[in-house]
Amino acid sequence: MKKIETIIKPFKLEALKEALHDLNVSGMTISEVKGFGRQKGHTEIYRGAEYMVDFIPKVKVEIIVETERVEPIIEAIIGAVRTGKIGDGKIFVLPIEKIIRIRTGETDNEAI
Repeated sequence: MKKIETIIKPFKLEALKEALHDLNVSGMTISEVKGFGRQKGHTEIYRGAEYMVDFIPKVKVEIIVETERVEPIIEAIIGAVRTGKIGDGKIFVLPIEKIIRIRTGETDNEAI
């Protein structure tokens, strides 16, 4: 099993949810996060004063899937969120050693 974490622009969340739904991804965790990479933030003007916005709002989506489903899901994520502009995000794939559903005690694939 693998955990796929992707950090995307917030306005792309709905397109990503639809793409994952089309692949029968049964669940996901969404977090609102802030950060920056090559974008390095930007400046804004508020009440006549210019200030630097270092951290840009993003959305982090986490899903757990069987190893054989990783590549099609990555392709779907890229297809749903890519704009071709800086700040499109990142995808991380991590190994999962064990999953346990607390309510039932089910483990691994049954617990997804």
